[in-house]
Amino acid sequence: MSSKQDKIKRMLEMQKKFSELDRANGVSAEEYFTPEDGSELDGYREEYSKLATEVIADAHAEKGSHE
Repeated sequence: MSSKQDKIKRMLEMQKKFSELDRANGVSAEEYFTPEDGSELDGYREEYSKLATEVIADAHAEKGSHE
């Protein structure tokens, strides 16, 4: 993904999917922090964190407030 808006869109999609999963089945702390390989939450935290970090860096770059 290249643009900040694309990253934000992906993050919102991920949040929506997580909320739907939580409402339907509930999500335990164990499932969230140590998901099983191949589960719906496998890689979720890592991808979300990476996108959030990139969005912050993009915003700083736009404003010239961070090197």
